[in-house]
Amino acid sequence: MNSDDLTFWKKVNLRQRLLRDIADPVILETHGGRGKLYSACYSYVERGMVIEKNLEKAERLARQRPTWRVYQADSVSVLRLGLGRTMPFNVLDVDAYGSPWETIDAFFASERVRVPKLWLVATDGLRKVTTVHAAWITNSLKPIVKRRGNNLHDQYLSACFDMLTEKAAQGGYVVSTFDGYYCGFSNQMTHFYAVLTSSK
Repeated sequence: MNSDDLTFWKKVNLRQRLLRDIADPVILETHGGRGKLYSACYSYVERGMVIEKNLEKAERLARQRPTWRVYQADSVSVLRLGLGRTMPFNVLDVDAYGSPWETIDAFFASERVRVPKLWLVATDGLRKVTTVHAAWITNSLKPIVKRRGNNLHDQYLSACFDMLTEKAAQGGYVVSTFDGYYCGFSNQMTHFYAVLTSSK
């Protein structure tokens, strides 16, 4: 099994672990891609919304999941405008290729239905910039660099917890559970999940 396959199955295992605790999942998948995670994790879920920037992939996703809302769009832009605001999402799945933070921020900063408990799972590709000490010039990491300094590599998961705590607070949530790990080539990828509870 090559590194990409191993990383994919780690993503699947993380989501399946999360789904065991959710009786009636309503999924927001912000980066649908080719639909591999849906096939492996969400195919039984009737209610959900998926966003994909690439038109060809979005058309494939629409055929794959006829009961979901499917949008061809930039996730950050449309979530910030409140796309899906009336849907009671209790799973936020951010499988971004690079940074998930702009998408997470757009979700929590927008007006939308807030459920009492929200499960979040994310793929973060930014640990690789900490390897070359470039966090200070990476827009989504600049605020955490101001507090922790530029040497984030060995403390990246802890930094993710701090960033998520701040962003979740915008939407009226506190982080009650957080866990994750490094993986991929030279452990440059970070997978994490969190359980958020409403503070209101």
